[in-house]
Amino acid sequence: MTVLFSLALLFTELSLLAFGGGNTILPEMQRAVVDVHHWMSAQEFSALFALAQAAPGPNMMIVPLIGWQVAGWSGLLVSSLAKFGPSSIVTLIVMGGWKRYKDRAWRQVIQRGLVPVTVGLVVSSGLLIAEASATNALMGGIIVVCTLLAMNKRIHPLWVLAAGALLGLVLG
Repeated sequence: MTVLFSLALLFTELSLLAFGGGNTILPEMQRAVVDVHHWMSAQEFSALFALAQAAPGPNMMIVPLIGWQVAGWSGLLVSSLAKFGPSSIVTLIVMGGWKRYKDRAWRQVIQRGLVPVTVGLVVSSGLLIAEASATNALMGGIIVVCTLLAMNKRIHPLWVLAAGALLGLVLG
């Protein structure tokens, strides 16, 4: 199986599983990219994720970065189309029916039921990235401090990210 085909298959599968936002598939993306295909280390994945989060644009900018890292321009194109194409098509199809049944009780039940699932998947994504980034106790402490700041203060996430990077550079 070629690398481009593997990228297409992986990101098509992830595209169709990304229910509740792109970050919900981050643990599976990391597992596939790092543990299954060995395209990069967990630290490299974590660094690409940080870069993608700092860049303007959608929160899944890590996908084209992985494609680029693995197979250059063609990898960027294949991974991007595979990740964003299928889910966009499904969303367009489903949204018509979703709007049509907006006042139905079953729709409200589904929405309420999906909230804890989505929160759990996003939390597991954060833990996965934190684990890969915490190469020692000091880095783990910086992650905890930045997480608490982001959760408890009304500070723009880029300022928290910048502060964490600066602390990591100065103290690490």
